[in-house]
Amino acid sequence: MSDFFAHETAVIDDGCQIGNGTKIWHFSHLMPGCILGEHCNIGQNVVISPKVVLGKNVKVQNNVSIYEGVICDDDVFLGPSMVFTNVINPRSAVNRKNEYLKTHVGKGASIGANATIVCGHNIGQFAFIGAGAVVTKEVPDYALVVGNPAKQLGWMSEYGQRLEFNEEGVAVCTESGEKYKIDNNKVSKI
Repeated sequence: MSDFFAHETAVIDDGCQIGNGTKIWHFSHLMPGCILGEHCNIGQNVVISPKVVLGKNVKVQNNVSIYEGVICDDDVFLGPSMVFTNVINPRSAVNRKNEYLKTHVGKGASIGANATIVCGHNIGQFAFIGAGAVVTKEVPDYALVVGNPAKQLGWMSEYGQRLEFNEEGVAVCTESGEKYKIDNNKVSKI
């Protein structure tokens, strides 16, 4: 049995796995078969559907619904009222539960307030999705994307700082001092 906190108004169905140190706040609902890692923080009015997997230290802000097919790695930030979808062409009168598409959010990625992630498009590690963005395609590691539809504006460090690459393709994070290399339009920490 794990040691977690759940507000008295939270609904936690049987069959959830919840890691130690996780906090679940007001009016949130965890459905059967979801898995939450250690030290997650689940804000108010959050719904986590069956088979959703959240890694360690995932922060889910208020009013987020995480639907079946979503997997978030460790240290992911999901901003207030951001949205995941799980069916490309939903219709009330047509049952498409067998058509759920998967969305994987990589380690350390941040998704801003009111952003929408259209299902079947993965978010790379340490990517940064701006507030209100609508993601309709894959997002590379360390990418900064904004707008509707989301377009890449640049690259971000693991600390969430904009990276500016020199002629040799090297950038230094202004906050951490860590160095990054861009090669063939792919960024890695060096």
